[in-house]
Amino acid sequence: MSRIDVFNGDADGICALTQLHLAQPRSAGDRLVTGVKRDIDLLDQVQAQAGDQITVLDVSLDKNREPLRRVLAAGAEVFYVDHHFAGEIPQDARLTTIINEAPDVCTSLLVNGHLKNRYLAWAVVGAFGDNLKASAELMARQLNVDDATLRQLEDLGTYLNYNGYGERIDDLHFAPDQLFRLVSAHATPQAFIAEAREHFDKLADGYNTDMAKAASTPPMAGSTDRAALFVLPDEAWARRVSGVYSNDLTNLHPDRAHAVLTEKRSGSYLVSVRAPLTRKKGADELCRKFATGGGRAAAAGINDLQADQLGEFIRQFTQQYA
Repeated sequence: MSRIDVFNGDADGICALTQLHLAQPRSAGDRLVTGVKRDIDLLDQVQAQAGDQITVLDVSLDKNREPLRRVLAAGAEVFYVDHHFAGEIPQDARLTTIINEAPDVCTSLLVNGHLKNRYLAWAVVGAFGDNLKASAELMARQLNVDDATLRQLEDLGTYLNYNGYGERIDDLHFAPDQLFRLVSAHATPQAFIAEAREHFDKLADGYNTDMAKAASTPPMAGSTDRAALFVLPDEAWARRVSGVYSNDLTNLHPDRAHAVLTEKRSGSYLVSVRAPLTRKKGADELCRKFATGGGRAAAAGINDLQADQLGEFIRQFTQQYA
């Protein structure tokens, strides 16, 4: 019998799994399956046997439907927690799901509910990382921390999320499985920040440097006060910052939708879409109209938008949020 943890390599996936590992420590031989944030077809990498216990966190069931059926048919037990579009959920006695697609929840908060607030601070970090600031601050009231500590939790969530973006692992400051092991060794985020300061500072320095470069990018021609588009170059810093820059723009302009397109060496684009904070809907529907697109109502993306589809994407994006 093997234990296999499958998780998104962003803040939400890492903080969700950290809570579960703190609640029920795994052995050193257990397998971790993850990748860059956009690598969500993770169950394809799992070859399961009868009796295996598989945890899947923060990746769309709809995008992993066939491999999920395959591992269930092999006799594995699956615990699946997520907040992305799921579609029809398979009915199987070996499958346990906690799935909630509401725009103000994330996987870390769902795991926190499952664990009854045992590691709430890590759930708050995960929520901040998923740009759910209002949800994070609401839950953080139970922590009774001062404002300076709360801002540290927010920064950590932002940095963990930032680290997950990239076209490949080499773009990242830390491989997501490595970063998870560093984070999950600490019972609280405050302990991680204090005891692993060099890792925290490495993430902070990278984030601040990359965001300064992104901030100088002008919006595309045709952008409006309701829908703005930005194009970043085919460079590692741009791939790292694409998602968190989208979040930053959304927080600065809460009534405006944003699309950040990052050029790829193939000539196509990596796309991050954020619905307005004041109207958290439609991002997933828009992105699913294009191959390799998906996500959730407030935040979604397209992994590989072909160059000949750029004009159609711009048209549909501006129309969606006109």
